[in-house]
Amino acid sequence: MPLAEYSSVPSDAPPSLKSDQASCNRQRFVHRDGSGNVIFRHVPEEWLILVMDIFTTLVEIRWRVMFLLFALSYILSWLFFGIFFWVIAIAHGDVQNTTSIPCVYEVRSFTAAFLFSLETQTTIGYGFRGMTENCMLAIVVVTVQDVMSCFIDTFVIGIVVAKMASARKRAQTIGFSHCAVVNLRNSILCLSWRVGDFRRNHLVEGTARAQIVRSTVHSTGKVDVTYQDLVLEQSHIILAMPTTITHHMDATSPLYTTSLDALRRDHFELVVTFTYTDDTTGILHQTRSSYTPNDILWGALFQEMIRVTRRNYRVDYSLFNQTAKVLVPIVSAADYEQKKQLRLNSPRPSPRPRPSPRPSPGPRSKPGLGQSLNQDLNQNRTSEPLLKPPRVTEELVTKKNPESLNSSGNTAEEESAKREEM
Repeated sequence: MPLAEYSSVPSDAPPSLKSDQASCNRQRFVHRDGSGNVIFRHVPEEWLILVMDIFTTLVEIRWRVMFLLFALSYILSWLFFGIFFWVIAIAHGDVQNTTSIPCVYEVRSFTAAFLFSLETQTTIGYGFRGMTENCMLAIVVVTVQDVMSCFIDTFVIGIVVAKMASARKRAQTIGFSHCAVVNLRNSILCLSWRVGDFRRNHLVEGTARAQIVRSTVHSTGKVDVTYQDLVLEQSHIILAMPTTITHHMDATSPLYTTSLDALRRDHFELVVTFTYTDDTTGILHQTRSSYTPNDILWGALFQEMIRVTRRNYRVDYSLFNQTAKVLVPIVSAADYEQKKQLRLNSPRPSPRPRPSPRPSPGPRSKPGLGQSLNQDLNQNRTSEPLLKPPRVTEELVTKKNPESLNSSGNTAEEESAKREEM
């Protein structure tokens, strides 16, 4: 069975292991950092949606834009109420008549009105400018400004806290391996990737999920995007230490008929997610990443990074992305299973009969006369067929019958007497 060619991934490898120029030009749906590579255009009432959900909009914007908006919110509020105080001073005659009791002490110009608005909203209170009881309208404006300042402070603090505790920041401490690997586990082809938490605190109720995203572009320009879920061996994980997530490429897998050559020619994206709850803040987070076919190493295995000591478990994160070479057939899981079944069902040749063990030769001795005769007889018996014994007939011979004499000229009686004497 043909085997795969292997490659090893160092810990400082680039985020994408691309070798094909065509795959380099193909865009991802999800970047390696988890951000989506999708741009929305011509959204109906887009600005209205952003304004109605202003809190989420401010949480999603960048820090520099948020700081600019917050600075403008304070400055514009100071300027707005400063204009009110200046108009009140002009209407009450505090600018023209400097001897009368004003609505606000030491406010006889626009600059003084702006400074009074700033001191009121920030509660600085230098002691030179203050309210009097002669102008009810100025008292109402000061009250409204105090309420608005509390609302702005609460809004700004909430946005900053929500942005600092955003799931994106916590997601950066949860990392996926730079590559996914295909290897054999219990004689089954498996697709695996590694996930780990770089912080010391543990997570609660972690759930892993994986989907294969395929896009098909028709000749008419229509684009079809399909999503296929992968069944994981262990989807619920307590991420106390780095864990390898495994998918069996069995008959229910979308990758069941995918071989190494087909994987290199295929165009899909494996989007992996890990949803969890932080035990420190109790906030639900999700970390995402993606793998293209060129990010999947066929015939590799993640190196072991956990060591057990007498007191604790030690995790070496320098081996988080390290892989080792293993022997894996380059055929698909379907062909591999078929070849295994043919090998199991093929008839086995019957074993040949073993020759009888020969007796160990003992000490040789010269055979005697009786032994040599017995050996000769045994050889003759085994080599030559047995002869039948001759038939013997007896006849009564008289003297009158001359034909009864034998060849020696003796009668039968004489022959019998001689035998008895012998």
